[in-house]
Amino acid sequence: MMKLSELRARLHAALEHDLRVNHHLDRIEAQYEGDAVVLAGEVSSIAAKRLALEAVAALPGVVGIIDRLHVTPSEAMGDGAIADHLQRALMSDSVFGFFEVHRSVGGPADVGPVNQPRSGQPYIVFRVADGVVTLEGEVPSLTHKRLAGVLAWWVPGSRDVINGLGVEPPEQDTDDEILDALRMVLEKDPLLNATRLGASCKDSKIRLGGVVRTAAEKSLAESDAWALFAVDDVVNEIQVLHP
Repeated sequence: MMKLSELRARLHAALEHDLRVNHHLDRIEAQYEGDAVVLAGEVSSIAAKRLALEAVAALPGVVGIIDRLHVTPSEAMGDGAIADHLQRALMSDSVFGFFEVHRSVGGPADVGPVNQPRSGQPYIVFRVADGVVTLEGEVPSLTHKRLAGVLAWWVPGSRDVINGLGVEPPEQDTDDEILDALRMVLEKDPLLNATRLGASCKDSKIRLGGVVRTAAEKSLAESDAWALFAVDDVVNEIQVLHP
């Protein structure tokens, strides 16, 4: 195990020149808890959170990571308001029309489901505690799992999303699966016009292309890609008509 000072120096060096990490706003703290590295603090984007976790995972000798790194919410919201928002989003989306949805507010985020499904149909149990959304339950595909996670990230007050949804029957993840989920998410985003966007995916790394009207839309498309479960990197090559 390397010294804590060396670990912090290597983490800083790995992120120093990445423009997706805002070094004026992002507070990333590294500590040891037993043999595991604990990442804590608050960052300005999902990208910064994922990049910090990937940077630590790539360091030699790291045997485990405890993720306590949160994203600054775009709007201050209480846990109840976050839960209301997410429940409406899930129940109004036709993709989840036949699901049971259960919720809980407050309490530890690592306890078991608060309800069990009544009829054996697909179900989602989510808990909101201190702005952190924990998803549990059983869904029929990885696309459902990814879309539920993105809907949770879209709630303005969400500080983190822990996606523990199980897929039944089990499904092998592929780049094509990630790409299918991305296309669905981009089409569903009400703030985006996805008709002129394109994307590819290789080894869980998404490359975005196409044209949007504004820089805000370009940033939004990238954020949607980062919000997908099990995406390792996002390269944003979208062109902006009116920079």
